[in-house]
Amino acid sequence: MSKDIITTALKGLCVGGTMLVPGVSGGSMAMILGIYDKLIESVSSFLKDIKNSLIFLIAFSLGGGVGMMLLAKPLLYLIESYPMLLLYFFIGVVAGGIPMIYQKAEVNKITWKVFLYPAIGLAAVFLFEFLPADFLQLGDGKGILGFLLLGAAGIVAAVALVLPGISVSYLLLLLGIYDKTVMAIGDFNLSYLMPLGLGIILGIILTTKLLENAMKNHTQATYLIILGFVGGSMAEVFPGIPQGMEIFFCLAALVAGYGIIQLLYSAERL
Repeated sequence: MSKDIITTALKGLCVGGTMLVPGVSGGSMAMILGIYDKLIESVSSFLKDIKNSLIFLIAFSLGGGVGMMLLAKPLLYLIESYPMLLLYFFIGVVAGGIPMIYQKAEVNKITWKVFLYPAIGLAAVFLFEFLPADFLQLGDGKGILGFLLLGAAGIVAAVALVLPGISVSYLLLLLGIYDKTVMAIGDFNLSYLMPLGLGIILGIILTTKLLENAMKNHTQATYLIILGFVGGSMAEVFPGIPQGMEIFFCLAALVAGYGIIQLLYSAERL
């Protein structure tokens, strides 16, 4: 097994596990881990290089699936038991990826665009997150209608998977199926996961081509808007200011998260 396949699977594991934490974006994690562009390209240009795209997507998907199954319950336990520490760690992780995203934007000089485009991305995340949890109330997903609704929910969730900064877990909360989805993953409930997964696959196929074209033809605008998405997700994860001695542990978690991403980024460039 080649090093690239193992690396892709491990990154998929990280993305799959962390995106189940409410407020943490799977797209942001993929961007931060340096696998986002390859992921978009492999899906949208699949027919141009079927063999390599298929190998990459299988490795990433298997890693993501294993990550969700292995890390879903432990992460939920940590977020319930140590919310401040875990969320400060993820803030550090997201902050660690910001310099890399800015570099991809290829900003040669500071103009009004450098401020406008991130502001657009930031506003989009805040408007999305402003919606109250459970306001759509999709339901239990039983029967033929439930199958179709879960498929439709998967298509909507794919937007959150593809776009950095939009949390798929929060979107599932809006649809009223977050708890059911986490339980279905933990219990490996295929009758629930299959229609949701099929919808996600279809949604990803429909949206990645558009995003790839935007990255190639409007590189600076696209990455600066993504930077706003990521900044917005970091603000949404912020749990408040810790009290007492907890502040030192939270700062340590913040630095650890930032440092880990910087180390990974440095290793990628070697």
